[in-house]
Amino acid sequence: MYNETIIFYSRTPPNKGILDAYDISFWEENRTCGDDLKVYMKLENGIIKKWSFEGDTAIITTACASIFGESIIGLKAEEIFDFWYLYIEELIEMPISDRRKQASVLWLLTTRNALHKLLEDGKIDTFDDVLAL
Repeated sequence: MYNETIIFYSRTPPNKGILDAYDISFWEENRTCGDDLKVYMKLENGIIKKWSFEGDTAIITTACASIFGESIIGLKAEEIFDFWYLYIEELIEMPISDRRKQASVLWLLTTRNALHKLLEDGKIDTFDDVLAL
């Protein structure tokens, strides 16, 4: 069902846990499957320097969050708003079933909403925003 990348990252997520020092954190839940995820970010001059997560998550959520976290270090924070569902398919090199799509992007939704909070822009993204074509 899952490729080796998903299995590896779900068992040994390198960026799972609470950062010692972070600028922003944010919690989201996926009511469809019961996952909940909290992200932590450290930024310097608008650049993501550190990113981590914790939560009660399924295999696909854990793996996708961890893979995503490694991919965004060094990016400008506003670049995160350009990402949506297909980004994770590219990273994991496999399609996700319709039933698991929300779980596979919970990390993106949570990260985007953390940045909205940091920017104080009054926006809150939903799953529709990160799954839209």
